[in-house]
Amino acid sequence: FSLMAAPGKVAAFRLPPLPTIGEIIKLFRLKALKQLSQNFLLDLRLTDKIVKQAGDLKNAYVCEVGPGPGGITRSILSAGVEQLLLIEKDARFIPGLQMLSEAAPGKVCIVHGDILTYKMEKAFPKHLKKNWEDEPPHIHIIGNLPFSVSTPLIIKWLENVSKRDGPFTYGRTQMTLTFQKEVGERLTANPGSSQRSRLSIMAQHLCAVENCFIIPGQAFVPKPEVDVAVVHFTPLVQPKIQQPFELVEKVVQSVFQFRRKYCFRGIETLFPANGRLKRTEQLMMTADVDPTLRPFQLSMSQFRNLCNAYRKMCDEDPSLFVFNYREELRQKKTGSLRGSTGQPEQTEEEKHL
Repeated sequence: FSLMAAPGKVAAFRLPPLPTIGEIIKLFRLKALKQLSQNFLLDLRLTDKIVKQAGDLKNAYVCEVGPGPGGITRSILSAGVEQLLLIEKDARFIPGLQMLSEAAPGKVCIVHGDILTYKMEKAFPKHLKKNWEDEPPHIHIIGNLPFSVSTPLIIKWLENVSKRDGPFTYGRTQMTLTFQKEVGERLTANPGSSQRSRLSIMAQHLCAVENCFIIPGQAFVPKPEVDVAVVHFTPLVQPKIQQPFELVEKVVQSVFQFRRKYCFRGIETLFPANGRLKRTEQLMMTADVDPTLRPFQLSMSQFRNLCNAYRKMCDEDPSLFVFNYREELRQKKTGSLRGSTGQPEQTEEEKHL
């Protein structure tokens, strides 16, 4: 590789001439596996555009998730990063990534492993750590995620944000990730939008979420049936709902369980059958939420009020938090199969769930 410096300018990193991504795919006989929902992005102008959304990466430490044949990897290296950690689950891509690593000596570390189980709290040097209230650390997570892993992974990372562990032990680490267009719309949906969902609340109460741009499906090989959204996340200094992640998730999941019905219907599922109506009314009155609103119409402050009121009820009766509505339905269903007076309506609800 060469370091070329124009007069009066800092030397910029340049990758040496390399085979194109298409040639790498042919060279190592790589094929996107449908069962792993893999799609390759070969257009380096688009990979540059994705990397640009992450911000200034000069001398930054970056973790790329699922680099595959290495298109985004090249764009990250060209941005002048200090260190690049590549986490790739599919062994077929490792030789091509090693070629890139050799072209950028000392900059690249390749881990053959699963991002869902990889311990990110030890991935970067300790001196990069910032206080949560400070500016975000010079650490970025970037990835063109397989569709099958994108939602469970972002939920896992949002939980890490809430607990300030994993990649967020270093401070408010920023993320730039790809999702199916529809998932990107859910992540950024406002109250009243038909895309407003559990994902909208869980992401927006913990992060500033920006839907940067859409990549048309035909830019990928093989072409997916959907377009792809590039989404940028910056964790907030103060979450909008200051309750434990598990509690917020339980309330939000319950509210959206019957998304076409009044929110009252979903909130009922937080409580056991005995005293359900009374407790639901008590929660909604304390939270000052109109029971006839649909789940997607509720604002962030209304979700905050619901979570705070539910927390108070759980503090008074700890058995509430461990109550599981689905389990109650299952037991009623088994009871009705044994000839007890089971209610057919309940099994209908189970289908809903």
